[in-house]
Amino acid sequence: MHKNAELLSRFYSALQQQDAIGMHACYHREVHFHDPAFLTLHGDRARAMWSMLCENGKDLKVEFRDVAADDLRGSAHWEADYTFSAIGKPVHNVIDAQFEFRDGLIARHVDHFDFHRWAAQALGPVGRLFGGTSLLRSLFNRKANKLLDRYIEINKRG
Repeated sequence: MHKNAELLSRFYSALQQQDAIGMHACYHREVHFHDPAFLTLHGDRARAMWSMLCENGKDLKVEFRDVAADDLRGSAHWEADYTFSAIGKPVHNVIDAQFEFRDGLIARHVDHFDFHRWAAQALGPVGRLFGGTSLLRSLFNRKANKLLDRYIEINKRG
């Protein structure tokens, strides 16, 4: 197995264990992360997102497969089952991820998932009706980032 495929396996194994510190160790200090929920996060903010998700994801279950990588790029498929805490709805999210590597670490991480499908599960009827609209996506992106801001502020104070 290529060393970068091993790195991705370590990253997802840490996520399975809700071990944010283990995940952080796989990221380059200047990592760029992007997904449909948070949009683009950089460096410490990307690491803080994983910390927040690991801490708050009490019933998080993660499975991953199809890990592939070479010296520059990688990919993986992963699925997450959890309860969306804002409403208490169960979610099964199907994600395809792409990666770029630098200095033996993940420098770029992009998660792709169907936001409309996710919103239908997480938000119920509102998500089914409006999950495909830019308005709901924009509202959700702002809310997700405000939660992350609050998490970071609370954890700065110690």
